[in-house]
Amino acid sequence: MDRLRLMLATSGGLGLSPVAPGTFGTLGGVLIAWALSFTGAGFPLWTAAVVVVLYVVGRPLVTWSERRAGHGDPGWYVLDEVIGYLICVAWIAPPTLLSLVCAFLLFRFFDILKPTPIRQIERLHGADGVLLDDVVAGLFGLACMAVLRLLVLDPSYWELAASPVGGL
Repeated sequence: MDRLRLMLATSGGLGLSPVAPGTFGTLGGVLIAWALSFTGAGFPLWTAAVVVVLYVVGRPLVTWSERRAGHGDPGWYVLDEVIGYLICVAWIAPPTLLSLVCAFLLFRFFDILKPTPIRQIERLHGADGVLLDDVVAGLFGLACMAVLRLLVLDPSYWELAASPVGGL
């Protein structure tokens, strides 16, 4: 059971990277988004469902991870990055490679920079502080993705269904 918890908390081991575990852990979210892209127009709904499940599973995993590490918010706990990234890319049905990469860069930017509301939320104790700052970073990235989508009106840049080649 501990092995399963560790695999979930570290996004399949990606969070165990000695360098930039949050960035590597976010790649787990990219892989999930890519897999969900095959659901076509159902992508936003499936992504939202995965986010809810991961959040519900992630709350007790934060407590378990903190006990295992002996301190709060261990760097290898990256399920929160996966959740935040999926929120950032969730509105596109289904995403192209460009939209997956843009969402990755935007989410990491806000997660690392931590503008004021994100930093304040991160100060909350326990699972909420660990998870909700990444949720808000994902929402910031989502807002930027929406602006990019409005500025670049050709949907083939963002959505596979509109792409003439129909693939990543």
